[in-house]
Amino acid sequence: MTFAIRFFAAAAAALFFVTPALAQEQSSKPGTVWNFSYIQVEPGQMQRYIDYLAGDWKKLNEMGKQEGWVVSYHVLSVNNPRAGEPDLILAVESKDYYSNAEQLAQQKKIEGLLAADARKMDTQSGERKSMRKLAGSMELQELVLK
Repeated sequence: MTFAIRFFAAAAAALFFVTPALAQEQSSKPGTVWNFSYIQVEPGQMQRYIDYLAGDWKKLNEMGKQEGWVVSYHVLSVNNPRAGEPDLILAVESKDYYSNAEQLAQQKKIEGLLAADARKMDTQSGERKSMRKLAGSMELQELVLK
């Protein structure tokens, strides 16, 4: 047998065994996308930072809900954080991942809502350093079990 014949015979045999496995339905389907931001609040700044969250941060997420980008959002307090752990976790649940074009369109709407361009919003984020430190983040996608 030549190499080509043996190769195609092996490929056909492999396909015979793999096809039933591919035909089986998945046990889950992709669900919503969650973004978690871990926030360490600077000493004496908790209420000031909560005021920011109750203001612009909430306003942005409410607009996201109206536009259909955001499913839900939450501010979670970490009870008795240990060294290195955050004081707060900001959780935002989105319907799906978004393309670059969709993200740019969202950015324009956010800029209009806040009357600020990307540079101004970046400066404002830097000004919040006196209140908090971003200690990390995580992006997860829910797997909805069937």
